[in-house]
Amino acid sequence: MALIVIRTVIIFVTLVLIMRLMGKRQIGEMQPFELVITLIIADLACIPMADSTIPLLYGVVAILSIFVLHQIICLLDLKWKPFKAILSGQPSIVITPKGIDVYRLRQNNMDVSDLIESIRGAGYFSLAAVKYGIYESNGQFSALPNENFQDTSLPVLIVNNGQFDSKNVALTGKDEAFFRSVLRERGAALKDVFVLTTDSEGNCYLQENGKEYQIFRVELGGQPW
Repeated sequence: MALIVIRTVIIFVTLVLIMRLMGKRQIGEMQPFELVITLIIADLACIPMADSTIPLLYGVVAILSIFVLHQIICLLDLKWKPFKAILSGQPSIVITPKGIDVYRLRQNNMDVSDLIESIRGAGYFSLAAVKYGIYESNGQFSALPNENFQDTSLPVLIVNNGQFDSKNVALTGKDEAFFRSVLRERGAALKDVFVLTTDSEGNCYLQENGKEYQIFRVELGGQPW
C-alpha cells in the first residue's frame, strides 16, 4: 500500500511539473494536438500508479518523452507557419455582413442551432446582432457586434435547414401555415430556407441558401415568451 502511495506522489509531482513547463496555453486554450497530448499523458500516468508490477521509471520516461514531443511541435508551430495551419487548423469566419456562411459552418460539422448557442455564449441573442462571427482554431467562438442592431427580446429558431421547429412555432402562438405565408411573401420556398428566427416582437431573421440574410417584421400579437 505504501509503495502505491509513493508511486502516486512521484507521478503526481512529475505531471504538475510537466504541465507547468508546457505553459498556460496548454491549460486554458488547448489546440487539438495539445488535447491529444494531455489525454495520452493522463493515460500514461494511470498505468504505473495502478499497476505496481510496472517499473515506475517506464511511466516517467514515457511522460517525459511526450513532453519533449510537445516542445518540438511547439517550436515547429512558431517557426513554420504552414505547420501551424496543418496541425491546429485555421479560424473559420462563419458570420459575415452578408449573413451566415453555410459552407464554413458545415465544414465545422455544425448547424445553425449550434451557431445560435455559440452566439448566446458570446453574450448576444440574435443572429443580426453579430457582424462577424469566427470559430477560432481551438474551438472558441469570437463575435464582433453589429452596432446598428440592438437585441430587444429573445429570438427562437422557427426554420432550421428547410424544416420547421414545431415546439418553437407553437411558442409563437402561430402555426406552420402562418410562417409558410410569411415565406411566400418574401419569395422564399421552405426547402431553400437555411434559417428563420423571430422574437416575441415579430422581428425576423431570414436567410436562404446562397443568399444574403433579410430582416423584417411580422405581427405575432402574442405575449413575450
